[in-house]
Amino acid sequence: MTILKFGGSNFLDPEGYHRVARHLAQRRATGENKIVVVVSAMKGETDRLKAQMLDLNKQASPSNLDAALAIGEMKSVCLLEAAVSYLGISVTSLDGYGLGIRTNSDFGRAKVESVDPRPIRSALQEHDVVIAAGAQAIDQSGRLTFLGRNASDLTAVVIASMLEEHACEIYSDVPGVYTGDPNLIAEAQLIPEIAYEAIAKMSRYGAKVLHHGAVEYAEKYGVTIICRSLTNDGVVTGTTVTGHGNARSVTVARDAVVISFASVAARDNLRALLDQNGITTIDVEENDRPGLCIMSDTDFAMRLVKGTGIPPVSIGSTMAVTVRDASVRRVHLIGDYERAVSLARQLHEQMYPRAVADALRTHSRPIAGVSRP
Repeated sequence: MTILKFGGSNFLDPEGYHRVARHLAQRRATGENKIVVVVSAMKGETDRLKAQMLDLNKQASPSNLDAALAIGEMKSVCLLEAAVSYLGISVTSLDGYGLGIRTNSDFGRAKVESVDPRPIRSALQEHDVVIAAGAQAIDQSGRLTFLGRNASDLTAVVIASMLEEHACEIYSDVPGVYTGDPNLIAEAQLIPEIAYEAIAKMSRYGAKVLHHGAVEYAEKYGVTIICRSLTNDGVVTGTTVTGHGNARSVTVARDAVVISFASVAARDNLRALLDQNGITTIDVEENDRPGLCIMSDTDFAMRLVKGTGIPPVSIGSTMAVTVRDASVRRVHLIGDYERAVSLARQLHEQMYPRAVADALRTHSRPIAGVSRP
C-alpha cells in the first residue's frame, strides 16, 4: 500500500490535478495497486475562505470557521477524484467525516485522540485509489475539526500509521528540506537526511516544508517521511526524515506575531498556556515592555490569547529570522520583509561560505543581499 500527500502548490490550476492523476496511473502501472492520496486545498484557498468568513462576521465561532476552512480540501478532493476517474481508475474519496480520525474539540488546531482504520480499509477493498481530505477530522460529538495550517502532512502521517505502513511521501513545490528556503536563498543546500527532532524545530521557527505536528507524530509511531516534488520531468526525491541527521539552518517566519504585556507575570502566564498547547514562543522586549514572539500556529495562539480574558497591551506582526547551529539558536526580529530576507542570506553565507561561492560561480552574477566572498 502506498501513502502519498500532495500540497496546494501541486494544484495551481486544473492541469495540476491531471498531472497528479497521471502520476497515480504510472504508480499503478508499476504494481502499486492500492494508493491513498491525501490532498491540500489549492494554493491560497484557505486564506480566501477565512477572509470571506471574517468579512461576514469577525466574531465567527471557532467551530464555524473550522467547517468553512475544511471546504478548501474538500474541493481539492473532488477535483482530483474527477481527474483520476477520467483515466479509468477505480477511485473514491473521503472527507473529515469519513476518515476514521477523531480529535478533541480545540477548533483551529485540534489534536488527534483516536483512529479507526476500518473506513479507509473498506474503501480500499472496493477501489484502487482513495483520496482523503487533509487537515480535517471530527471531534467526539461528530463536529468537523481543523488540524491547523499546513496540517495535511499530519493527516498523511496519521493514515500511514493507522494502516500500519512505515512510510509516506510528501510532495510540495520543493523536493526536500534545505538549509534555508531555496525560494529566498539561492545557495541553500538540500539536506539528504534529517532527524525528526531537527526538522520539527525548524518548522516551529518558520520553515514551511513539513508540519511540526506531522513530524512529531511520525517519530512517535515510527513513520518515515520522504519529501519529494512532482515536476513535468518526473519525481525528484530530496530528503528522508527519520531518526538521524542534522544540519545548520536559517529559517524565516513571515507571519510571526509579537505580543507585549503590562507585566512579566502576565507574559509568563501566557507563555505557560502556549507551552501546554505545544506552541513555541521566545521572550522579547516590545517598546520596553515584556513580550512574546510566536512564529508558528499563530491563528490558534491568538485564539488562546483571546480566551484568557486578559487583553495584551499590543499585538503586532513581524518577520523572525532564526539561525539553528547544533544546539545554539539565535532569533532576529525584523519589521521589514526585504531586510529579513537580506539578513537570512547573509547569515546563511556565514554558515555555508563555500556554498555561496559555488552558487556565485554557477550563476555568474551577485545574489541580492549577499556579499561576494
